[in-house]
Amino acid sequence: MFLRKSVLLASCLLALGSPVWAAPEVTYDFGQPAPAAKATRSVEVVMADMTFTPKSIEIKAGETVRIVLVNKGQLLHEFNLGDAAMHARHQQEMLQMQQSGMLTPTGMKAMDHGAMAGMGHAMQHDDPNSVLVAPGKTAELTWTFSKATRLEFACNIPGHYQAGMVGKLTVSQ
Repeated sequence: MFLRKSVLLASCLLALGSPVWAAPEVTYDFGQPAPAAKATRSVEVVMADMTFTPKSIEIKAGETVRIVLVNKGQLLHEFNLGDAAMHARHQQEMLQMQQSGMLTPTGMKAMDHGAMAGMGHAMQHDDPNSVLVAPGKTAELTWTFSKATRLEFACNIPGHYQAGMVGKLTVSQ
């Protein structure tokens, strides 16, 4: 009996520690998140209701930039790095979060969202290229930009992108 329980326990521990259970690591062809200490400069982006200031950011390939996000609006806003196709996909996820009641105009509700259907993964907002900023709050995103490209920074909360809350981010050689 003891041996059977020991083997069962060992099997469970091996299964839980197996890479098969690990979530796949998300990668971005335009760079990766970095610690703030690695930043060579900081850029402040002010979020108001349906606008970003500045509307464009210029960065050099290989540069690590600390982006300080200040929400001076009355609504919850998002800062998300990506191309137009990534934003379109993320907007659908954000819409589902809103429809589920998880995303409100001024914040995120804590709820058991892992069981929600249709996402293909647990519904959450934890992408490394994205940060939510509550009204009156400040947040940061530090990123190393790996290659020359043209990106957008956008708020993908339903209706915000469409209302013009999008900017251009150009990474040059």
